[in-house]
Amino acid sequence: MQFIPLGLSLAFAAALVPPLVGAIRRAGLTRPNYRGRAAVSPAGVVVVGVSLATVAGLMLLDRLSADLLVPPALGPAVVFVVGVALLGLVDDLRGGAGPRGVRGHLRTAAAGRFSTGVLKGAGTLALALLTASNGALAGADAGLAEILVAAAVLTLSAHVFNLLDLRPGRSVKALALLGLGLSAASLELAPLWVLGAFLGPLVVLAPLDLRERTMLGDTGAATVGAIAGLWIVLALPLLGQAGLLVLLVLAATYGEFRSISVLIERTPLLRGLDSLGRS
Repeated sequence: MQFIPLGLSLAFAAALVPPLVGAIRRAGLTRPNYRGRAAVSPAGVVVVGVSLATVAGLMLLDRLSADLLVPPALGPAVVFVVGVALLGLVDDLRGGAGPRGVRGHLRTAAAGRFSTGVLKGAGTLALALLTASNGALAGADAGLAEILVAAAVLTLSAHVFNLLDLRPGRSVKALALLGLGLSAASLELAPLWVLGAFLGPLVVLAPLDLRERTMLGDTGAATVGAIAGLWIVLALPLLGQAGLLVLLVLAATYGEFRSISVLIERTPLLRGLDSLGRS
């Protein structure tokens, strides 16, 4: 049963992703990527659209079936993923204008000017707290420590994956490696029951992203980061979440002062994984 959302998501994605990407391209919504090639962007809106279509299909099947197809945690997961994606869309609509890094956005806000970074940070934190405190996701007996650690994981995961998404396919590969690692560590595939609805469009879009035909944009990077954070929270107990939270803090701090892309290029193993499948 836990694979039904993923299967339905893949079916919807196979049918909807190509025409939606084509429609966005015909509408002229392209941006130059890191090599100056025009790519459909933000393709992340396709991920959100197909995911919502999958959730609607699951709800319909759940009404028609005697089995429980919609897990209780799916509701808060949808709110978090879609909410964070919409915050990322703000950056996409602004065309990447504005300061870079947390410090740059805070300086802009302190000067009394609008900052998408502060909006995204505050909005993501609020959504993370709302999601982490939901009993369907955190459990009815979750204490303050569990809620705060989960909220921090959700918030920082969205931020770190936004830092990662500077090369084709990088954020989706990172999510795949994270999912494999979490599944192996927890010996549990139950999170797919909740997250499968969001994964199908990422699987179908990945080859287009690697061939530099699409870019996820901040909308897609936020979506991938939200899924990653939810996967951590759903798969691991408090101690495991706290351990990965430390790694997220380190990654976010490094990305604030140094280039993660340069680090990847200088590390043979990371460079090989990063270039795998890329044009």
